[in-house]
Amino acid sequence: MSERKSADLPGHWLLVRLGKRVLRPGGRELTERMLADAGVPGADVVELAPGVGITAVAILRRKPASYIGVEFDDDAVALTRAVVGDRGRVIRGEASRTGLPDASADVVVGEGLLTMQTDAHKAEIAREAYRVLRPGGRYAIHEMVLQPDGIDDDTKAEVRQALGRAIKATVDPLSAAEWRELLTRIGFRVDAASFAPLLLLEPRRMIADEGLWRTLRFTWNAIRDRGARDRVLGMRSTFRKYRDKNASIEIVATKV
Repeated sequence: MSERKSADLPGHWLLVRLGKRVLRPGGRELTERMLADAGVPGADVVELAPGVGITAVAILRRKPASYIGVEFDDDAVALTRAVVGDRGRVIRGEASRTGLPDASADVVVGEGLLTMQTDAHKAEIAREAYRVLRPGGRYAIHEMVLQPDGIDDDTKAEVRQALGRAIKATVDPLSAAEWRELLTRIGFRVDAASFAPLLLLEPRRMIADEGLWRTLRFTWNAIRDRGARDRVLGMRSTFRKYRDKNASIEIVATKV
């Protein structure tokens, strides 16, 4: 990751390079709401694609019975292991094929993961979460959401293509109804859902998520790297352009 030019990095890794830690679409606030809805204290928790480990810290703060992070990217494995330490395990694996035993978790968490997958792979990951969960276990997700529910296919395609070009990665958010349908089709019962605006790169969200000092450092790092600055401004411009079509959603669904 460190050797690639700013112009070539996927958006999330570019933001990490510049010093951003909270990469979830709805920020810390929506993550905390999701974890509260999921019932983490005393639970065996699996986190899919923990990234830089920020949500892992939030999970561990809630005192689960156990924590396992499953991450495919080697850099992210190292980052999450560094923050988890001896309080849990971080293993290298794919979200759709974790290698974990059947019915071994009470809570499975995934944030910003399904949005970056094709429809087929979204379903594979959701089925894997279902397999790993015990009956009554909760699958908690935090994703981008298209709005309103009746958004037409042409607009969906336009938004997805614009986001993909800006972020340089697959970006395939669903509407709230489509997220619910995906989970219920797998066999989950949706028990909680809430929303937040998509303000990932707005100053007030940056300060709320990162604190003033980290926000200033992020800004200075971007100013010093013209390619990075142009990418960040391009991403923010795209988010603003489609702000009435994009938001963030957290859903907690139960295995029945």
